Amino acid sequence: MTENTTNAGVPFADPAKAPYPISEQERAAIAAAIDQDELVELALELGNIPSRSREEAEAAQYVFDWMDREGFQPRRCGATPERPNIIGEYGGSGVGANLLFTAHLDTESPSGDYSQDKFRYKETTLRDPEWTQCWKDEEGRLRGYPISNDRGPMSCFMIAAKALKKAGIGLAGKCWLTACPGEIGPEPIEEFEGIDYLGKDIGAHYLFHHGGVAPDYAIAAEGTDFGLTWQGCGYAVFRVRIFGSGMFTPILETPESVSGHPNPIYRLGPVIEALHGFGRRWEAESAHETPGGLSQPKVQIASVRAGMPTDYGAGTEVCALYVEVGLAPGQKSADAYHRITAAMRDVDVQSFDVEPVVVRHGFEARPQEVAPLSGAVDAATRLARGAPLERAHPVYSSMWRDQNVFNMHGIPAVTTGMPRWRPTPEDMASSALVYALTMLAICGRDDSGLSGNETSSVYGGNDTPF
Repeated sequence: MTENTTNAGVPFADPAKAPYPISEQERAAIAAAIDQDELVELALELGNIPSRSREEAEAAQYVFDWMDREGFQPRRCGATPERPNIIGEYGGSGVGANLLFTAHLDTESPSGDYSQDKFRYKETTLRDPEWTQCWKDEEGRLRGYPISNDRGPMSCFMIAAKALKKAGIGLAGKCWLTACPGEIGPEPIEEFEGIDYLGKDIGAHYLFHHGGVAPDYAIAAEGTDFGLTWQGCGYAVFRVRIFGSGMFTPILETPESVSGHPNPIYRLGPVIEALHGFGRRWEAESAHETPGGLSQPKVQIASVRAGMPTDYGAGTEVCALYVEVGLAPGQKSADAYHRITAAMRDVDVQSFDVEPVVVRHGFEARPQEVAPLSGAVDAATRLARGAPLERAHPVYSSMWRDQNVFNMHGIPAVTTGMPRWRPTPEDMASSALVYALTMLAICGRDDSGLSGNETSSVYGGNDTPF
C-alpha cells in the first residue's frame, strides 16, 4: 500500500499518530452494525424535509427526535428557538480525547420568494426538483442537494455513532454529534439586517461558545469524495459604489461617449473590466498550499443594484456592485480592500467608494496539532476502504466550511466525507464506517458504561471479545 504525500513530497497523514489503534475485529464488528438500508432511509427522510436557510426548525426537530430515540441525550442550543443547534453525545465514560462532528441543516436553494428569486434564477432552474427533493434514481444513486449538502454526511455520522453503540463499543472520550443552522447563509447586508438574516453566526460558531462542548478535535462532515483537508477559505463581500448625477430624461443631452454620461450605470463597462482584472490578479497571487490542502481563493461580482424600476424619469445617481472575494488562510480583508480601491482609481468615474459589508477570514490547523486527527481518519480509511487517505481536491479547501470555526479557536479540525455528487448507498455506508472508526481511533475504547445486553447483541455475551 503506497503512502500518501503532497505534491511537495511531504507526508499528508500518518495512521501511526492515531491516539487509539483499531483492530480488524473492531472494524468487522462496527461494519456489521451499519445497516445500509437504514442509513439510506434516514438520509432520504431527513433530506426531504424542506430546510432552506432560516427554515431549519423541522429538520432540527427530526434530528432531535432521532437522537432521543437512539439514546444520544440530545439538547437544543440556539440564538433563536426557530433555528436551534442540536447536540447529541456518545461516550465519555473513561479517559480519552473528545471529538466533535458537525454538519449543517440548511441547504442551498432559492429563497422561496418568487418576487426576488426571479431576478436571480431562470424559470427552469427554479423548477429543478433537486433543490428540495431527494430520491434514489434508476442507477441506484442518491439525488438531491439536501443529501449532498449536507444531510447525507450528517446521516453518516449519526449512523456511525449508532453502529458503535449497537456493536457494544463504548468510547472513553466523548463524541458530540451536532446539527447546525445557517452554515450556507444568509448574511445581514444593507436593509436585510438583524437576527433574521444571520447565518454562520448562529450555527457552529454559536454552538462552540454556548453549546456545552469541549472538543479536542472536530470534523466538519461534508462531501469531499473521501479526501480530507484541514484548511478553508473565508470571504469578504465588498460594496463598490460609483456615483453620478440624476438627469431628467427629457432634458438629457446624450453624450457621444458613455464615459461622459451622468448616469453611473453607463460606466459599468470599464468598472467591471477593472474589477475583473483585480480578480484575476488576486486569484493568481493568493493560492495557499500546505500539507493540509491547496486553497485557491476566487473572485466574482455577486450582484448589482442601481436606480428604482418604479421611480424612473431621471436615471440614478448611485450604482453599486457587490464583489465576493475569497480569502485564503492568513489573508486579511484589508489586503483585498486596498487592491480593489487601487483598481478603481484607474477607472474614469466621477467618484466611488469601497466598503466591506461582510468579512469572514479563512483558517487552518497547525500540522503538528491536527496530526492525531488526520492520522485517525487515515487509519479509519485504510481499514474501511482499503486505501490510504488522500488530500481533498482544492475546491474543498477553497470554500468556507465549519472546520474554520474550530481552527479559528485553536481546535484542530478537518473536513472529510462521502462523495459530494450523487453518492451510492455503498458510498454512504463506507463513509459511516470511516466516521465510526475515526470516533474510536480518537476517543479510545471504554466498555465500562455499556450493559451486558448491548455487548451480547454482537458478541454472544462475551464481555471482552478482543
